[in-house]
Amino acid sequence: MVSPADTDDLVPHLGPSARRRLVAAFAIAWLVFWALMAWVSVQEHVRSGGGQPWRRVLDETTSMLVASGVVVLQWRWAKRLDRYLHRPWLWFARVLAWLPLLAPLFVLTIYGLRALVLGAAGEPIRFDPWPLLMRHEIPKFAIFYVLFCGVHFGLRSYRAWLGERLRAERLQALTQQAQLAQLTQQLQPHFLFNALNTIASLIHDDPQRADNLLQRLAALLRAASDAAQRPEQALADELALVRGYAEIMEERFGERVRIEWTVDPTALDCRVPTLALQVLLENAFKHAVEKRRAATAIQVAAVRHEGTLRLSVDDDGGVLAVTPSPGVGLANLQRRLTVLHGAAAGLSLSARLPAEGGGVRAELWLPCAC
Repeated sequence: MVSPADTDDLVPHLGPSARRRLVAAFAIAWLVFWALMAWVSVQEHVRSGGGQPWRRVLDETTSMLVASGVVVLQWRWAKRLDRYLHRPWLWFARVLAWLPLLAPLFVLTIYGLRALVLGAAGEPIRFDPWPLLMRHEIPKFAIFYVLFCGVHFGLRSYRAWLGERLRAERLQALTQQAQLAQLTQQLQPHFLFNALNTIASLIHDDPQRADNLLQRLAALLRAASDAAQRPEQALADELALVRGYAEIMEERFGERVRIEWTVDPTALDCRVPTLALQVLLENAFKHAVEKRRAATAIQVAAVRHEGTLRLSVDDDGGVLAVTPSPGVGLANLQRRLTVLHGAAAGLSLSARLPAEGGGVRAELWLPCAC
């Protein structure tokens, strides 16, 4: 029958053990088919009053052995016809072109084997005349051959479809990786520009504080540069970066900002887009803290619930525009969420209720299977 190597082109995504199981399944199905054919032939022979039922078993065995050889040969030979699968009529024309040659060879071979077995067993060899045998056996072989060609065409068409699907999925994955890397790298100059802006605003008024911020920024950028090579990272690693950023901003604004952290410990291993939480926190500083002299309370939360991770940054000083327009960081983050999770992830800006202290909430949600 078909060897594991013969299935490589049909199921290229399966490993060696899976291919061996597939071949075993084909072999068992083929043997069961042969047993059923032999059983039906013997039953018909016995009901018609014939003797020596073993002769029927011999007939079916020789037919199935030779048919198996035809199947294997066609399986291997038809690989070169895959380029015609999109034109079925041409594929079938090429495969059926061998039928006029294979049919008489099949009849000659099976009767030759039967004669050898009967001769070795000392049984008389009596067959109908060859013209009669050919008229009787060739149509049966032709029906079998055409049916197998249909099955074969279906299997190879499925293989071609599956191969295209796998290639499309690999290409999509590579495209997503490249797109995510590009989007993540875009955040570095954006983040650096805002951080340097913060330091520049303190150089003349408070050089010592500016120097402290610059040292912290250097340490943060080293960590951020490594993280930016990864489109995603664990929430624990993301929090380490965001806390470094928060320290810089707290150093700058002093008593004008107070940050509270609420993090679900079970969510620390969940993977999030790199610098995602930093973008939300930066948005709060830009639109709330920087625009008011009063103290601003910021709440950073990470909550995992029923397979979904929600990251949010609330402030009590921001004012949401009537038609909010996301900036560079938020727009970038929205595109990355779409690439990674499609409709299963999202990002929103909403006004908080007066009972909650007012302000703005920036929130993102994404699947978390950790």
